[in-house]
Amino acid sequence: MDLTLGNNGLDGTIPECIGNLSSSLLSLDLRMNNFHGKIPENFVEGCSLKSFLISNNQFEGSLPRSLGNCKELEFLDVGNNYLSDTFPNWLGNLDQLQVLDLRENRFYGKLDSSDVTFTRLRVIDLSHNNFGGYLPVNFFENLHAIREGNGKKVKPEYMEDVIAGGTVFIWPGLSFTTKGLETEFEKLLTIWTAIDFSSNQFSGEIPKTIGELHSLIVLNLSHNCLTGPIPSSLGDLSELESLDLSSNKLHGRIPTEFTNLGFLEVLNLSHNNLMGPIPQGKQLETFSNDSYIGNLGLCGLPLSKSCDNDEGTPAKFDRDDDDDGLNWKFSILMGPSGGESRKLHCMVVGRPFSVAVSYLLLRRFFQTGPSCGPDFPVIRSFNRSHSFRDLFSAFRVIVDNNPIMNAETIAGRICQVLQRKWNI
Repeated sequence: MDLTLGNNGLDGTIPECIGNLSSSLLSLDLRMNNFHGKIPENFVEGCSLKSFLISNNQFEGSLPRSLGNCKELEFLDVGNNYLSDTFPNWLGNLDQLQVLDLRENRFYGKLDSSDVTFTRLRVIDLSHNNFGGYLPVNFFENLHAIREGNGKKVKPEYMEDVIAGGTVFIWPGLSFTTKGLETEFEKLLTIWTAIDFSSNQFSGEIPKTIGELHSLIVLNLSHNCLTGPIPSSLGDLSELESLDLSSNKLHGRIPTEFTNLGFLEVLNLSHNNLMGPIPQGKQLETFSNDSYIGNLGLCGLPLSKSCDNDEGTPAKFDRDDDDDGLNWKFSILMGPSGGESRKLHCMVVGRPFSVAVSYLLLRRFFQTGPSCGPDFPVIRSFNRSHSFRDLFSAFRVIVDNNPIMNAETIAGRICQVLQRKWNI
């Protein structure tokens, strides 16, 4: 039996008899109403509830421990209430629990799950609470359903249940913040996985073991007090589509392993203390400044701040041009700015060359070296009348014959080629 009263403008408290009826109820849906008071604490042994949905109400107090009697519980949604309690470790004893939504309440304390294994948990949302302390390594080690890399091996199916009247999709209307947007899922795929711990007070470093959650699709740890470097192991999350680590105190470099995240659609690393060159190539080249703002030590595209030689490892560029056939890749090493001549070191290594990088690089040479005449806007006038393919052609003539030269020489040589070939 299901009791569905969601989105009806109802108010009052939940009668105690609901707990007594839990042995015959399969689903209780009271979402989007104005219920208040405490949740009944008399869920009986043998409770048959599979879903308990009370989000977007005004419930207060703690989460009743008697819910632990509901051994078949798969989906628990108590988000957007006024519940005040510690993390419900005891829910780990519910072997069927797949979705846990505690967001936007007043939960507090540490995530102490040393003796708890969330065997089947695939979606957990703790956002907008007052949780704190370190992110426990063992918590993520025990998320076995997300650790199993079976996303590509299992045929995608929707969560469903078989009742007397036929097959129905369970938990319609699940609302979750994913890829920066509030999204409502009419149906929930069995392979969809997400972890949202944003807007809490978690501190310490990001556990490297998160990189072992190979089926994870959404990871949001933003707006906390996390410190230390970004683990390179996050580059192993091959199914990841959304990563938000913004508004923390992370430092160090962005791992070059992020170029392995081929399905990444949303990346937000803004407002941290990151430094060094932004890795280039593949999916990372699709993100704008907004993904990196608020990190004064970062340099390289898409930011306007270029990287000097002392930034360390040179930036790597790996972007396919339209179809101009120039299968190049350049490693750019710039010497110190100031009085000394900058040098350009170009090595052909058989990969596509970035159009944007070529433009910015050449423009920098013309700004710092001799111009082709009294007017600096050589590049601008050139771009109005010629394609980037022509610009590449001029650049290639120089680079093929002069793998290493200073900025003044290469700028002058490019001027000669442009003037001789196109009368600029």
